[in-house]
Amino acid sequence: MPAKRRGAQLAMLAFAVVIVMGAYANVGLGLNGTIPAGMLTYGLSLGGLMLAAYLVLAKWAPWADPLILPLVTLVNGLGLVMIYRLENSGSKLQAGASSTSQIVMTGAGVVLFTVTLIVLRDQRMLQRMTYTAGLIGLGLLVSPLLPVVGQEINGARIWIGIKGVFSIQPAEFAKIALVIFFAGYLVAKRDVLALAGRRLLFIDLPRARDLGPVIITWVVAIGVLVMQKDLGSSLLLFGAFVVMLYVATQRTSWVLIGVLLFVGGAWLAGQIFSHVGDRFDVWLDPGSNVYYNRAFGGSYQIMQGLFGLGAGGIMGTGLGQGHPDLIPLAFSDFIFPATGEEIGLTGLMALLMVYALIVERGLRTSLAARDPFSKLLAGGLSFILAWQVFIIVGGVTNLIPLTGLVTPFMSQGGSALLANWILIALLVRMSDAARQPPPQAIQNEGMTQVFQR
Repeated sequence: MPAKRRGAQLAMLAFAVVIVMGAYANVGLGLNGTIPAGMLTYGLSLGGLMLAAYLVLAKWAPWADPLILPLVTLVNGLGLVMIYRLENSGSKLQAGASSTSQIVMTGAGVVLFTVTLIVLRDQRMLQRMTYTAGLIGLGLLVSPLLPVVGQEINGARIWIGIKGVFSIQPAEFAKIALVIFFAGYLVAKRDVLALAGRRLLFIDLPRARDLGPVIITWVVAIGVLVMQKDLGSSLLLFGAFVVMLYVATQRTSWVLIGVLLFVGGAWLAGQIFSHVGDRFDVWLDPGSNVYYNRAFGGSYQIMQGLFGLGAGGIMGTGLGQGHPDLIPLAFSDFIFPATGEEIGLTGLMALLMVYALIVERGLRTSLAARDPFSKLLAGGLSFILAWQVFIIVGGVTNLIPLTGLVTPFMSQGGSALLANWILIALLVRMSDAARQPPPQAIQNEGMTQVFQR
């Protein structure tokens, strides 16, 4: 029988907290030469939260992958350190934001992680809610367009709430609901969608009658891009559907059709709507004075982020010794280059490796899952996490057009943090089911122990 490895998980969890506390101390030493006064409180808060998450996992998902929680703890903790560092450097945070509020939101995320594990005993229950999840996802996605609760911030209409009281970004929760819908739908329809139609060159094209789901998803994605000015959610939504469609059917033609549809739709939107076209113009020529002179807009953000990465070099300036306050939106969209200035290329590569390990454990869960729905759901959730990291890192380094997504578990804000902790809870639940041995094996192991005594 495979080992549960709960002891190893606890040791790795403690090691992750120690790394975070070391980074926290380095920030204080870099800023004013002293260890921060609240370091003990900070460490106990983070350690206590993660110990609670560990105990819940050990009770309700004892066979779960032992690496996922420590890896997430490390990334989340480093995000808390950077928020504290930005708060004490003169950087302009979002209204009402602070390192204290961020750790409170982390606590709320752990609570949702706990509730998800306790309530959802079997992830296959979600398959019965396929179309309900789809309706919920679409409702959340379009809710910012409502006249009363919808809010426009920094040019994008992706928030709902009461101005000055609270606000949330519903697309962060919509992505989970829509991936559940995609997984349930594709499991039911994959045999039909895998049928080949005409052959074009070396590609077997799908039948024309089966293009409906792709066209509908394409229309929704382009609608989000145009109506909400949210390139990130649009790219994330459509990319997730196309990749899950490929995994379900093994048809390369679906990927080619998806890429052509999205590129064509984005180009058309850029020609018709100026705000979409500006994104591509800034991407193609960020150094142009036409865009750079738009203070805290245009390419100003991208250029300042690139300057910060250049200043950090290979090894970085050191935590607390850079100038992340010169980078606009360093607390959210541009926390990656702000971090890179102080930990350098070496530190950023290590950080990306941690993200890659989280995704790898999710994909491993997908491969080990025993039912088609769990395979698709674990693969889809792992993909949107990897895709989100690629989109935001590619945007701030000018590899692709900049979007409105944030760096998972690091950027300031509650919506993304809460949604990502729910995502991790789903992966943990599925890894527990995938790694758990059959009941007969557990019974035989118990009898062996009795005879040994």
